[in-house]
Amino acid sequence: MPQSPTLIRAAVAAGAAVLGGALLAPLPATADTSPTPATCPAGVADVADCWTGRDANGAYYAIAVPHDWNGDLVVHAHGGPDLAAASDPERSVEDLDRWAVMAREGYAWVGSAYRRGGYGTRMAVADTESAREVFEQAFGEPARTYAHGQSWGGDVAAKLVEVHPTTYDGVLLTNGVLAGASRGYDYRVDLRVVYQYYCGNHPRPTEPQYPLWMGLREGSTMTSAGLRARLQECTGNQSAPADRTALQQRNLDDILAVTKVPERTLESHLRFATFTFRDIVHNRLDGRNPFSNRGVRYSGSHDDEALNAGVERFAADPSAKRDLTWDSDLTGAVRIPTVTLHAIDDPTAFVEHESAYRATREGAGTADRLVQVFTAESEHSSLSNSGYAAAMDALATWTETGATPTPTSVAAACAGFDATYGSGCFVDPAFTPAPYADRVEPRPGGHRWPTMSAAQERAWARIPGIGIEP
Repeated sequence: MPQSPTLIRAAVAAGAAVLGGALLAPLPATADTSPTPATCPAGVADVADCWTGRDANGAYYAIAVPHDWNGDLVVHAHGGPDLAAASDPERSVEDLDRWAVMAREGYAWVGSAYRRGGYGTRMAVADTESAREVFEQAFGEPARTYAHGQSWGGDVAAKLVEVHPTTYDGVLLTNGVLAGASRGYDYRVDLRVVYQYYCGNHPRPTEPQYPLWMGLREGSTMTSAGLRARLQECTGNQSAPADRTALQQRNLDDILAVTKVPERTLESHLRFATFTFRDIVHNRLDGRNPFSNRGVRYSGSHDDEALNAGVERFAADPSAKRDLTWDSDLTGAVRIPTVTLHAIDDPTAFVEHESAYRATREGAGTADRLVQVFTAESEHSSLSNSGYAAAMDALATWTETGATPTPTSVAAACAGFDATYGSGCFVDPAFTPAPYADRVEPRPGGHRWPTMSAAQERAWARIPGIGIEP
């Protein structure tokens, strides 16, 4: 197991040269991937030294080591996915700034921007693990290593600790997409077809037609602005209610009621169901369909009978569903302390994702190593820094002492961190999310978790070309 923080700090200091005051020099790594000193983002500039670099797979990364390092490391997995073709050198630096609370609490931090944009959970897992290895080669082995992921990064981090079961000491998953891709995007599948039923403009009747599971036809030049204009045309979602036509209001009401998507994130969900679905289907699955809405009974509209008779239906290609499942679904085979933190009113990764994850862990027999904490917050991309600090401290204490935290203990500890960060404490110890099937219409077999057992994962791993290419 890792050495003590004192020994690590001594080892780093022994091999370091001073570069401009307090800046630590990393121990030698490979010539092409070793970190180089960089300007820290504002959130950590006063408490840490920073480095950036690019790993052997072409993924950019960023590193921060606090001046008063506690000897532990947080390995961060970012969300998205971004859809740019190449790795973004700014992404990991921006993530370091967003989660500056980790370095401010004394943890070293490393995050990967991933080697490319587009979907691929196991690709992101490999690049996140590569960033950890770069850190360790440069600075030595931390006392303890924690994984952290938010949004889609929650799925990445959860898969990371399944793929590398002995590398990490604990994992923190915040506002995570924890139902996996084979079920976790079903509500966006539903949105895609329900939107087209009411709006009929994506595609328009005069445009080339394609099955809606593609999200968007290959080669389309549609932009986010163009999609936004079509959404406005059909629903008036950008207009005040008084300025919408009666048909726009009814379309909007029906779409929201049937899909249970919040109005404030309707556009972002439709973007995902358009552009990210296109990436998944055309760029990652060779044009095969991983999605299904066969057997789904849509309800909540002004005329459910007409909706169900007219909405487009399709069944998944079994090989495509298998590949997407193997790439991103979770087995729950995790034996390390796991803390999740989720906004109750998360408008993007609905809080019911946590019910799916608990069911997954229960199905795997590992729920005893899972503590879920819920906060009375309503944003997806960030939570209170006081809450992050309290959750991270609970995870670290659990790892170090074996004392399992509770939502009540996290709530109580948050006040101390709020004295530093002043961002508020919103933990609701009494909250329990509804089942995933209460929020998302289940497909046949959709009440069983995990979607993929560890044994099934091992069996599928022997299939040549399984999953999504890095």
